[in-house]
Amino acid sequence: MKMRASSTAMNRSQDLWRQSATTLAALIKSGDVSSREVVDAHLGRIEAVNPMLNAVTVMLRTSAREAADAADVRRKKKGKRDLPPLHGVPITVKENIDCVGTPTTFGLAVNANALPEQDAPVIERMRAAGAILIGRTNMPEMGLRVSTSNPFRGLTRNPWNAHLTAGGSSGGEGSAVASGMSPLGIGNDIGGSLRNPAFCCGVAALKPTQGRVPYGGAGDGFLSAQVMLTDGPIARSVADLRLVLELVHRQHVRDPRSVTVALEGPSMARRVAMVTSLPGSMLDPAIVASVRAAGSALASAGYQVEEAIPPEIELINHLWTQFQMYDLSLTAESIRPLLSAEVAVLMDALIAKVDPSVTHAELHQERSRLGRAWSSFFAQYPIVLGPVWPSAPFAHDADVASPAGSQLMLDMQWFVTPGNLLGIPATVVPTRPIDDAPMTVQLYADRFRDDLVLEAAEIIETVFGPSTPVDPFVV
Repeated sequence: MKMRASSTAMNRSQDLWRQSATTLAALIKSGDVSSREVVDAHLGRIEAVNPMLNAVTVMLRTSAREAADAADVRRKKKGKRDLPPLHGVPITVKENIDCVGTPTTFGLAVNANALPEQDAPVIERMRAAGAILIGRTNMPEMGLRVSTSNPFRGLTRNPWNAHLTAGGSSGGEGSAVASGMSPLGIGNDIGGSLRNPAFCCGVAALKPTQGRVPYGGAGDGFLSAQVMLTDGPIARSVADLRLVLELVHRQHVRDPRSVTVALEGPSMARRVAMVTSLPGSMLDPAIVASVRAAGSALASAGYQVEEAIPPEIELINHLWTQFQMYDLSLTAESIRPLLSAEVAVLMDALIAKVDPSVTHAELHQERSRLGRAWSSFFAQYPIVLGPVWPSAPFAHDADVASPAGSQLMLDMQWFVTPGNLLGIPATVVPTRPIDDAPMTVQLYADRFRDDLVLEAAEIIETVFGPSTPVDPFVV
């Protein structure tokens, strides 16, 4: 299926929904456009394309317009000075992050009226930065899939190809940002839930170092969530990812695991380990070609790029599965009545992969050892460049269509899980589309070196260009 690009003959409103969040913030601060114009442009875009994609589940027209009008009044009184960085800029937020005034559903009908009493720390900070929430976005039931569909909100489609998954679990954000309904989305990542949709929908994403961005508001979760889950942004430009990190990082009283660490670290050798093969996985030629193209971009910018593989990828995947699925087993019977039949079957298949021979003590010992091994690898190669998924996005519901779906889900995450198990930062950035399909690559660095992956991602973006909104296919 061939991509249909957005029309180049656009009016002022259409031009606005094409822009990045940082560009929109500058336009609003300068007075070239009003926040109300920007918000209305995105609300209009949602009305135009969301019926085809079903990425935005709740539109907040009234509150968003009221907030935009208030932002415009403030801008007229203060001028462009003393305005917060995202003053008047619209954003969307995944349905498992607490936002006052809208339910935190986790993709479940039973939570349709689950209104939080306070914003999650990341939303509290985004609002303080001037961002305006215009909509909530779709996710799979309890985030249990790498594809986005649920009986409550329905199926989210990929704007590049309506027959293929938009990824998950932050699939609504990926689809919304890729199609211009939102310039910037907030989701989270415990097993690629930011990076999977970025790959499928051809946009950028940042999974920050674990602990850099405070988490809280929807319960502390199990130990695996405390250790591996983090909120983060999906956007169409690396500059937007960097800005969000600057705004939301730092310790927060509601997250005792959060820390304040400088965003910039000491200079490092500009050496890159380029991953073009993975033990235990087969990479499609198009995926390898995309990684090599990104490696060439970095080499042209002065990086020393060498083919190398970080330590013990297969063991990392095994331990991530044990950690995540053991915790899932503890809550399985309580959530089973809330799930659709197919997701309950998927859940059982995933839990069946728990290896009883791996004790929790061994899991954490091995996790610590692997962290040291990867830190040693990063001392030699401060940047790791590789794929997100090993192959193209799969067709809708392939992850639940048969007993093999659980293995498909785990196979797709083969180079995603290191970021979560080890708590290291990861950035996804688009390269050049191949055969009218979006392509992205993933960058890893050591803990608290988010600056290194963002810097390398910006270089790749300079060569291939930032993501631009696409019009969805009419099916």
